[in-house]
Amino acid sequence: MSLSAISRKIEALTAEMRAAVAAEDFERAARLRDEIAVLKGEAGAGQGPEVRKPPPGQIGLGTNVPVVAPPKGWTPPKKPDLKTNVKPRKR
Repeated sequence: MSLSAISRKIEALTAEMRAAVAAEDFERAARLRDEIAVLKGEAGAGQGPEVRKPPPGQIGLGTNVPVVAPPKGWTPPKKPDLKTNVKPRKR
């Protein structure tokens, strides 16, 4: 799904959610809110690493491999220098 299609879907779901709230159908509004959060990639925010299913075509068709987003501000650690801290072999 392209970014423009996702944004159109989010707008439609938001309007549908507001209509559900106006009709006092709060269970339906909560389901729509959760679906919007999934589309925005916000599902599970604050509950550990963010894992979501990739949209079709992002990794490959038919895959269920989750996409893991590292926390904000995280940088990968430096690679170790293989020439240091090497213990000699015992003969």
